[in-house]
Amino acid sequence: MLENTMKLLKKLYGDTDYSNVAINIRENCLSCKRQNSKNVIITDMEDKKGINILIKASAKNEKVFIPALISKSDVNDVVRNDFFIEPGAEVTIQAGCAVHTDGELKSTHNGIHRFFIGENAKVTYFEKHLGEGSDTQRIISPVTEITMEKGSSFLMDSIQLEGVTFTERTTKAIVKENARFDVNERILTTGTQQAISKFYVEATENNASVNIVSRSVAKDNSKQTLESKIIGSSACHGHSECDAILEGNGMAIAIPALVANHPEASLVHEAAIGRISKQQIEKLQTLGLDEKEAEDYIVKGFLK
Repeated sequence: MLENTMKLLKKLYGDTDYSNVAINIRENCLSCKRQNSKNVIITDMEDKKGINILIKASAKNEKVFIPALISKSDVNDVVRNDFFIEPGAEVTIQAGCAVHTDGELKSTHNGIHRFFIGENAKVTYFEKHLGEGSDTQRIISPVTEITMEKGSSFLMDSIQLEGVTFTERTTKAIVKENARFDVNERILTTGTQQAISKFYVEATENNASVNIVSRSVAKDNSKQTLESKIIGSSACHGHSECDAILEGNGMAIAIPALVANHPEASLVHEAAIGRISKQQIEKLQTLGLDEKEAEDYIVKGFLK
């Protein structure tokens, strides 16, 4: 792999050995490396631009990497990834996009990810987005759609810290009997950046469980919007939580929606938006930190 490719990969995943894992690396709209493993098969879609990723039932503690990299300005990348997880499979998927701009023109990455999760399969999905480089637009707008069969689980750990000037993230899920859908989202915006995050999740069968937790920090003149809609169409459990910290003239908007279509649907929403308390800062200052260091320490812990 090229040197700049390796630098961006390291920023996404740290020091990682890719020799014995399935991986598909996409850079500037083109596939630059693909490798299958015994239990993971990656193939091109026949009818459109994108890839199919088959996770076999025999997969246990399997790892898959599917990064999308943009290493210059004036790139408009659209990629589709369809995941087919067979019943009983266990897999960790490391996705993510790194955008480095080196000119005045914007670069954009739009990823469309669909998951078809078989009965009792377990999926852990890490999604990391980062941007860097020249003072221009870096846009990342993923769409994620998940269909979960009986007894399956899907944990989505999503993080975006600075560098991305605009993002609109849309996640949709259908959660069936005894299936569990969990999200841990963290977003940091600075300057005039904007972030929109939308969740539309329906628990369609009994004992389905939905838990969405979003933590964000909006600094300077940045703006964030969270839309979270949980639909309970069965005897299910649903929980949505939005916590946001504001610094400078940052703005955060929470738009929760709970729809109960069944008398035994138990749905809860929590939201808290505000500035870092003076008491928290003063407490850390007694330990030797100045005000700015104290704020940074609190933000770092909040988004961990």
